[in-house]
Amino acid sequence: MTRAHETSLRTYILTRIALALPTVLILLTMVFLLMRVAPGNPIQAALGGHVPQAQIQKREERAGYDKPILEQYVNYLGDAFTLNLGNSLTDHRPVTDIIKDNGAATVELTVAAFLVAVVVGVSIGLAAGRWRDTPVDISGRMFGIVIYAVPPFFLGFLAQLVFADSLGWLPVSGRASPEITATLDTHTNFYLIDTLINGDWNAFWDCFLHLILPAVTLGLVISGVIIRLVRVNLMQTMRGDYVEAARARGLGERRVVLHHAFRNALVPVITVAGLQLALLLGGAILTEETFNWPGIGYQLVRYLDERDYIAVQGIITVFAIAVVIVSVLIDLINAFVDPRVRYS
Repeated sequence: MTRAHETSLRTYILTRIALALPTVLILLTMVFLLMRVAPGNPIQAALGGHVPQAQIQKREERAGYDKPILEQYVNYLGDAFTLNLGNSLTDHRPVTDIIKDNGAATVELTVAAFLVAVVVGVSIGLAAGRWRDTPVDISGRMFGIVIYAVPPFFLGFLAQLVFADSLGWLPVSGRASPEITATLDTHTNFYLIDTLINGDWNAFWDCFLHLILPAVTLGLVISGVIIRLVRVNLMQTMRGDYVEAARARGLGERRVVLHHAFRNALVPVITVAGLQLALLLGGAILTEETFNWPGIGYQLVRYLDERDYIAVQGIITVFAIAVVIVSVLIDLINAFVDPRVRYS
């Protein structure tokens, strides 16, 4: 890499990180405002209607809810950037502990679903773009459209009905069987990693089986976007001069497609796939609820039902920051893969 390339890459990285800060600020402001426009008193709603008014006022003071709105906003921003997200109103757990205890389950599900989405999306998209306007292409396009339109919870219920209830091949819900969960020695809270560390292959297989249905359900929905993107970009690159030159040199069609057209078609796919990874965090909420998967999304639904304003605000704040971080990382990866990004 030349000095000019190093300078351009360094400038791009610094610029992208600098632009991420106002993005985070805008997202945090939206979270703050959305939580304040909700009707009713969230502190009173979380504590129930039979708590004395004096107790409610104490909780409002402790949560800072009695202060002027501008002071609440400034305090919220300061707490968010220092990851001081407060304590839940219902179970009094620090929100950081909720993220720590349940975040691993969400990340494990998200990564597994992302792998499913990439494998399915790239495979079908590659086949559809390679054999354009054939039954393979038509089937691939129809699959992508239908699977993306299906709500994750409906697809999850259907998968449970077929593969868990009717066929009995896979567990219906949870991260592991109750006996595995009760005896599992956790180190990272990632069950697959912990079972490997412990050398317990029976527990690993049990956790893997529990992961299949929610990961495939969530991954298939996202794969619809990747299918269409891979297909379109592959067809564009197949018309490139370098592809014709490779054919003129006598290279086989398989090598032309995989080593020339497909490799260049993946550049824009990386960006969209990375954004889909961030969207998977949001989609995980419905999937976790459907499969009783004890992740952050599952906890978020619980706290929403209980009107736990502090916990909901803290969890959504973490989701917002995570989306921005993933977006920045994807842009940086693109800058390494495609030098044109640095000069755009």
